[in-house]
Amino acid sequence: MSDPGNGVEGAERSLGQLVASATAEMSALVHDEIALAKAELRQDAKRGAIGGAAFAVAGALALFALPTLSFAAAYGIHNLGLGLAWSFLIVGGAFLLIAAVLVLIAVAKFKKVKPPEKSIASAKQTAAVLGNVKPHPRAVTDGPSAVARSTA
Repeated sequence: MSDPGNGVEGAERSLGQLVASATAEMSALVHDEIALAKAELRQDAKRGAIGGAAFAVAGALALFALPTLSFAAAYGIHNLGLGLAWSFLIVGGAFLLIAAVLVLIAVAKFKKVKPPEKSIASAKQTAAVLGNVKPHPRAVTDGPSAVARSTA
């Protein structure tokens, strides 16, 4: 099999050339994967921003509608024959009751939240494996420190 880049047969290439070629191809692959991930994240972030803005507008509209609906409910109860103060008190009490139920649901859900045990165990296992790795022994060569010792 020949390499179209330099026309040298694969069997004739030296080990250094093969390693350099593999390193370059792996680097290109990693860069391409990173570019793809960035493009996907950019698209997802844009969708998320639009969705978040839609939720914010919906929340603002619901917040603006709440007093109007509260007054409508209170005046509707008042039209049934109850006093106006009692009508507003009933509507306010209903809101407090709904809020209390939502707080109880939230507390129950928060109590069920647990740490990511599988991720923690995996991270500990990886750390243990990496802690047992020993560096490859390197041959001692006459480097700059040997030159410095000989001149001293």
